[in-house]
Amino acid sequence: MWTTILCLSIVLFSVVSQDVYNNVVKERNDILHRELDMMLGNDIELCDSEMKANDIIMDLKRQEIEGGFLEPQAFNLSKHFFEYKDVVKESQLFKLIQKMPKGAILHAHDTGLLSPDYVLNVTYLPDLHVCFEENDIRLLFSTNTPDETCETQWQLMKDARYSSGNVERFDSELRKYFSIVIDNPSEVHTDVNSVWLKFQQYFITTGAMFGYKPVWEQYFYDTLKACRDDNVMYIEIRSVLPELYDLDGNVYDSVETAVSYKETLDRFMSDYPDFYGAKLIYAPLRMVDAKTVKQYIEIAKEIKRKLPDFFAGFDLVGQEDKGSPTKDFLAELVEARWELDYFFHAGETNWYGTSSDENLIDAIVLGSRRIGHAFALTKHPLLIDEIVKRDIAIEVNVVSNAVLKLVEDVRNHPLASFLAQDLPVVLSSDDPGVWEAEPLSHDFYVAFVGVASKHADLRMLKKLALNSLYYSTIKDKDKIAHDFEIRWTKFIDSVVRGNVFY
Repeated sequence: MWTTILCLSIVLFSVVSQDVYNNVVKERNDILHRELDMMLGNDIELCDSEMKANDIIMDLKRQEIEGGFLEPQAFNLSKHFFEYKDVVKESQLFKLIQKMPKGAILHAHDTGLLSPDYVLNVTYLPDLHVCFEENDIRLLFSTNTPDETCETQWQLMKDARYSSGNVERFDSELRKYFSIVIDNPSEVHTDVNSVWLKFQQYFITTGAMFGYKPVWEQYFYDTLKACRDDNVMYIEIRSVLPELYDLDGNVYDSVETAVSYKETLDRFMSDYPDFYGAKLIYAPLRMVDAKTVKQYIEIAKEIKRKLPDFFAGFDLVGQEDKGSPTKDFLAELVEARWELDYFFHAGETNWYGTSSDENLIDAIVLGSRRIGHAFALTKHPLLIDEIVKRDIAIEVNVVSNAVLKLVEDVRNHPLASFLAQDLPVVLSSDDPGVWEAEPLSHDFYVAFVGVASKHADLRMLKKLALNSLYYSTIKDKDKIAHDFEIRWTKFIDSVVRGNVFY
């Protein structure tokens, strides 16, 4: 009898235990699916062909992630970007993402988009003079020897190059001024300030060379072409709009510089009518006083009056931790907010509660349509609620944030949290040429493989591309969305047929 009771008890316990286990498994799966249903892209429904393409894409993604999970030291994206930027180009997933329509670039700085090899080729143009100084060079186009002071002497670049005795070595050394990529970034770029110094030096070194009007315009034309080649449809480009010059002694002010951009865009659109276009965000430096910002605003208003269809809005740029906080210019910016659309950089910092962190608050209360970087946003739950409520897009530049020392391992980038909460994210690239990245493909690849959930799939990629169109300043969004869907369908077909890798 006791044996019978014991057996019944064991059976009953087993049944109860199985029920408990099944309930736990069900609860686990429910929580997992509820969380996945919160992610960016959850509202996208895939058609049959998209689901087939998704299977291919996810197989490639799982191979890369699971290989890194088993051998963490071999996971490229846990390393510094300089170590893997060229390696990942050989992966099938990267090649697929490069062929994918990616919508728009909404956060990029004008003379930081093209590669150091492109910049090096500019130095082969006639009338370029060079001054070699102790730790830098100066570059200026002129028909005669420049009058500006030089620690050594001004000479024509072609003379310096061919008198060097070794043109290949000369160009190799010259190229280093046009990139911040180095072999030992962790030893040299030890903190945010040190890498920012090198980053800012690029713009100082190339500034006068790019300020030559024919070079300025050709750089923009070739930027548009590089974006098109990377399957970007449209760009909103930020510029400090420096004074330009020509060989006849003419100097062109900021408004005229903006006009030169518009004329170049018109020329490009005539040559490549399948590109959707570009707009300008006037973005002068923030390390100034309120009087200067007021002058900036007047320039912005004049550009808007002169080029209403080309001018998108206003921003202030520069290293936020060292620059003047936005609150210093609140009076000037509040006064102009009804005439200008704002697209402020804010929260590009690791600090919490500092003025650079609190720039996020100012961007929100000033009605910024998008916020550049917003790296510190995860520390501010109230601000996240405000961004969602006001539908303010977050312009995330994941590779930039890694290169400029805000995050060491992209798996820890706050973008992961943004994506998990389905925040209004647009993916962009900032200054990809300075760190030798593609206009947008590297950022999409790194975000998809290194930041987003392993479960994030084609729906997230598509949503990121669509977000960039939705949060742009394009007036006819239905038209560009329709054009995007046509390109997307062709892309999906090429994935399914296996043609995307060729």
